[in-house]
Amino acid sequence: MDFTISEELKSVQQLAAQILGDFTEVDKLKAVEAQEERFDPALWQALAEAGLLGLDIEEAHGGMGMGFFSLTTLCEEVGRCVAPVPVVPVLVGAAGVLRRFGTDAQKDQWLPGIANGSHRVSSALEEYGNENPQAPAATAQKEDGGYAISGTKVCVVGASSATRVLLSAKNDEELLVALIDPQAAGVTLNPQLVTSGETRFELVLDNVQVPAGDIVATGGAAREAMNWAQQATQTALAATAVGLSDKMMRITGSYTSEREQFDRAIATFQAVSHRVADCYIDVECLRLVTQQAASLIDQGRPAGDAVTMAKIWCGDVAHRVSQAAQHCHGGTGVDRDYPLFRYCLMARQIELEAGNSARMTGLLGEQIAAEYLSATG
Repeated sequence: MDFTISEELKSVQQLAAQILGDFTEVDKLKAVEAQEERFDPALWQALAEAGLLGLDIEEAHGGMGMGFFSLTTLCEEVGRCVAPVPVVPVLVGAAGVLRRFGTDAQKDQWLPGIANGSHRVSSALEEYGNENPQAPAATAQKEDGGYAISGTKVCVVGASSATRVLLSAKNDEELLVALIDPQAAGVTLNPQLVTSGETRFELVLDNVQVPAGDIVATGGAAREAMNWAQQATQTALAATAVGLSDKMMRITGSYTSEREQFDRAIATFQAVSHRVADCYIDVECLRLVTQQAASLIDQGRPAGDAVTMAKIWCGDVAHRVSQAAQHCHGGTGVDRDYPLFRYCLMARQIELEAGNSARMTGLLGEQIAAEYLSATG
């Protein structure tokens, strides 16, 4: 089987790498990290002008229409540069859902702005103790002209500056997906400092009035939308981890080739070279399972097991490569003036986000057991 990507996609990846590289030099990252919100508007606009924010948005709405798989290549490059841009929550969790499940009016209203960078629609898929947006604790009461939504979402990226936030809630037993104005009456935003060092937000909703025009989907369509959002987000996080882990491995390889002990580069020590070789195997395995999941999602085929396995590998590989990188660097790895610490913090954030490996392994086991029992009667 040929796992190479198309020349067109290679060009997209090279363009993304060039733009992201120009905006993620150490001094620029430090300047962004000094702000409350870890976001570089100049970089976001540069990605928009290059058409990269519209990779998974149809041409009719200002995008390139290249599909979800192409978007994961952008996620990989974002991870490789630890770029301060909300690609996953905006382009996957929000724009991806709107493209596939939104009304024509919603697509016309929001997708062109997301593609050109003038609108940022974020997504809120997590609650306290609940990573499944198909079973939210948030509630929605039907009212004349729309719904009143109450509940709490956590770790919402860019909520303070987003135009809208896409989330799910339950009206009795019916699920609905809605767009919330974070500046609307009844919305409270509380800053949350997460493992990666960035500030996200607790989004507290108290009878927030949502007009019918901002209801993206209800019932079965809402369940499909949240299932897609969850799977696509987990896969996009795995793709981001590919870039992160690959760069950590290469930083480590470069450092151990230059660092000398006993008058020889420590890369020549068997234990060190084996450790970095194991990282390479891990990264390539993560790349393949992530591409498998992304390809299935892009084709609209059942992807549940593939996504779960990609997220398991994502957490395990991010952890192992981060640990190996720190081990081979010694004390240098935790120096805040050395780039590795950013990668390790972000790797840990992604490892735990949208389902950690232990939980995902348990879910996969339950799915396999259920399928076996169903097949054997």
